[in-house]
Amino acid sequence: MTDTWTAPAQRIVSLLPSATEIVYALGLADRLVGVTHECDFPETARVKPRLTASALPAAANSAEIDRHVRASIHAGSSLYALDSALLERLAPDLIVTQELCVVCAVSYEIVARAAKRVRSDPRVVSLEPSSLEDVFANIETVGTLTGTERAARDVVAGLRARLTALATHVTGRPRPRTLVLEWTDPPMSGGHWTPGLVEFAGGEPVLANPGANSQVIEWDAIAAAAPEAIVVAPCGFDLEAALRAIAELEPNPVWRTLRASETTRIFAMDGNAYVNRPGPRLVDTAELFATALHGEPFGAGGMGGARRPDVRDARALRRVPNSPL
Repeated sequence: MTDTWTAPAQRIVSLLPSATEIVYALGLADRLVGVTHECDFPETARVKPRLTASALPAAANSAEIDRHVRASIHAGSSLYALDSALLERLAPDLIVTQELCVVCAVSYEIVARAAKRVRSDPRVVSLEPSSLEDVFANIETVGTLTGTERAARDVVAGLRARLTALATHVTGRPRPRTLVLEWTDPPMSGGHWTPGLVEFAGGEPVLANPGANSQVIEWDAIAAAAPEAIVVAPCGFDLEAALRAIAELEPNPVWRTLRASETTRIFAMDGNAYVNRPGPRLVDTAELFATALHGEPFGAGGMGGARRPDVRDARALRRVPNSPL
């Protein structure tokens, strides 16, 4: 570790949308000098210099995207391009990246190689959360790296207070069996922090993979699990894209049976903003899950908790009407 790494970071590059949101939550917008092409929250993050771009071709549907991703990984190709020349010009002293998922962001190896060529000798820190508790620890880590430990503690305390309010709200209610689909073709169930968010929301996660990558599941297994609620929140998709992914499932006989069931409720959700990003808004996600599962707006969804102007409810969650076979 160089001597400059002992001082609080003053020029931060975030190569994760979730890390960008953490930096803003800690009041460090003025120190953030570069972000990714996917950093879109808060709105002012969009005007920061962008260091990455997607290397995938445009795809028509979920199955095609899945094939492109698998082919790229098999070939050893990166799914993202990093602008090394811009990184050099920005002269960061801290780069925040990840090794958790090769699909989610530019690979750690590419970042590390580029950082070695930067004359400002930046520290490269990888955030690897697998649960909501890990996310809280990451917020405190960024606080330590930037000399904003008190702000980090305050942010985490506020998030924990909201979870306590949510627990009180759902106590004693039925706990519907809940399936979160993080991809639709092939179907993939929620992993890492997502099952825990369902539990915070007062649901019972099914076919989930807590603390680990989401996994491909079979439609027969979905039918056998008989979920009472299904949240479709594909990785990287906003609400409208999630609704299109649901529409693509209509020819599937298992899906049509679930859609026709009077005991199964189906919701589309903005997975890109609220499920796939391990940042402060995961608590919003738990509140939105509670809104879906219990049919009563809460927290990020509206009544029952304080409405926050940064949460655009109509663009976050929508129930899909049941339809007969």
